[in-house]
Amino acid sequence: MSDVKPDLKKLIIDGQTIEVPGAMTLIQACEVAGIEVPRFCYHERLSIAGNCRMCLVEVVGGPPKPTASCAMQVKDLRPGPDGAPPVVKTNSPMVKKAREGVMEFLLINHPLDCPICDQGGECDLQDQAMAYGVDFSRYREPKRASEDLNLGPLVETHMTRCISCTRCVRFTTEVAGITQMGQTGRGEDSEITSYLNETLSSNLQGNIIDLCPVGALTSKPYAFTARPWELTKTETIDVMDALGSNIRVDTKGREVMRILPRNHDGVNEEWISDKTRFVWDGLRRQRLDTPYVRVNGKLRRATWPEALAAAASALKAAKKPVGLIGDLAPVEAVFALKQLITGLGGHVECRTDGARLPAGNRSAYVGTARIEDIDDAAMIQLIGTNPRDEAPVLNARIRKAWLRGAQVGLVGPAVDLTYDYAHVGTDRAALERLSSMPISDETKAKKTIVIVGMGALTEADGAAVLGHAMQLATNSNSLFMVLHTAAARVGALDVGAVTDGGLAAVADADVIYSLGADEVDIAAGATVIYQGSHGDRGAHRADIILPGAAWVEENGLFVNTEGRPQLSFRASFAPGEAKENWAILRALSAELGAVQPWDSLAALRRALVAAHPHLAQVDAVPANDWQPVATGALGSVAFRPALRDFYLTNPIARASALMAELSALAAARGMKVAAE
Repeated sequence: MSDVKPDLKKLIIDGQTIEVPGAMTLIQACEVAGIEVPRFCYHERLSIAGNCRMCLVEVVGGPPKPTASCAMQVKDLRPGPDGAPPVVKTNSPMVKKAREGVMEFLLINHPLDCPICDQGGECDLQDQAMAYGVDFSRYREPKRASEDLNLGPLVETHMTRCISCTRCVRFTTEVAGITQMGQTGRGEDSEITSYLNETLSSNLQGNIIDLCPVGALTSKPYAFTARPWELTKTETIDVMDALGSNIRVDTKGREVMRILPRNHDGVNEEWISDKTRFVWDGLRRQRLDTPYVRVNGKLRRATWPEALAAAASALKAAKKPVGLIGDLAPVEAVFALKQLITGLGGHVECRTDGARLPAGNRSAYVGTARIEDIDDAAMIQLIGTNPRDEAPVLNARIRKAWLRGAQVGLVGPAVDLTYDYAHVGTDRAALERLSSMPISDETKAKKTIVIVGMGALTEADGAAVLGHAMQLATNSNSLFMVLHTAAARVGALDVGAVTDGGLAAVADADVIYSLGADEVDIAAGATVIYQGSHGDRGAHRADIILPGAAWVEENGLFVNTEGRPQLSFRASFAPGEAKENWAILRALSAELGAVQPWDSLAALRRALVAAHPHLAQVDAVPANDWQPVATGALGSVAFRPALRDFYLTNPIARASALMAELSALAAARGMKVAAE
């Protein structure tokens, strides 16, 4: 009896016998065999278009012409003589001639813009013209030209360079869920355009810059600022939301020039939100680069010894010191601050938005679901969340599951999520009905996920809402996920940076140490020591300012919304006299006479992992024991969104001129829709 599984097919590619699933396309089979096939229109995360014909291969015994390998499946190949495996050639004379012909046609109208094109040096058309094209052109007619589009402040267009691969059209339609781009005309009159010349309204639109294989779509803020070979590339993670998207930060000298996505199938696939991609100009503006001390009501510049001495003096005199954890703080700094403040008899609190999340119960503040569980879910229930704003890349993943047949339900305000959903209701009563209704065995057998947003947990009855959401997950045998909005929140909860009673319990503090806590208003009266990177709300309220590094300027550990620890690496250096956050706390501990037992980040991490071993599992999602929270009395108010403005959620984004422009455009677009 043969060991070959029924769904596997044998074929021979360039003399190499391989066995792959019959549903695979030939271009995928070639990748399995380690053979490169050129392509422009094909992309593994988009539907198949078969436009460019660059991926032509020869199927022996098939039609006497080359075949588009992206559009033919392995199971459609005829077997050879006597049932022999079908044979495919990717380097035969027929294929070589076909590729040269395709390349010649593609270059007929392409302008000679390479010296001034931002895609130069990382252009698929350049690379493949060198590898598979010819060194001359037989075309002597005038080249055609196209008018450029205005897609908004993010994407710059040079449509004469377009080769009609339609990747941008397929991405915006299939992944981003907007229908504003398409192709019109036929023959030489065909062109990619936007509906009624509209600008794009998606917060994922920057991904079409990466998808474009030529220089037709480039980054407008990055235009003409650097060449790729001038840049230092650092692989790190994003902190603009709690998803933990994998990114690459490109720097020139000390300045961040651009941010690009990295592929991680378990987190962000290969997409990032526009805030992640374009927030880098906020790293240059409104930076804190020297310590300040408030004297006679006014902040004045100070030296580090003066500022640390003033901070130590205030903390020593404090009767009830409190540490507040901001949304962008790495776990190491949170751990060090907790050690510092609790050593003085104080408390530390990370739930600065008032979220009723229980400490010590990881299944209640993280959940049991992984992000990739969304892909094959049959039912997804959203409670008090708008993932399109809170985690755009996660929302694209939910849309992908919906396209595959998943049902989506929503308890909360009716918003455009780019996919259809069953709107269960807007208030707590709808959640209560949902959590108490009987669930059929058929539904329980399906893979379902309950996702709760921060907007549902920040009211006074947040603990009861969490309890009812967990009861729904228990009743329906569902996986459970808490969708956080702050990158630092899960890591801070993991190290126990919480106080019984939350923010209410720290209201009467006499000294507050704010570790980048810019999203909370601190009442007058308390002495505020602010450690952060930008001159934002927290710095305006501060009596002592200790300038810290931004997330791209220091190594750090962050835990994303599914509980996955990930490492962030330094790509640049902090400006002026600003220091790494853990180092500031270490120096302050020496001033207090309670020296912390580490002199390096490595030693601090050893102490951190010794206290919380699961944080050593970098890029893994630890399993959490299911511990439902008790249900309580629910209020009567409707659920409210967690974010008021997608583009201005943290001090780096608020310092960005581009984010301010995008925020204004989004507000104008919303008013226009309301007026209609």
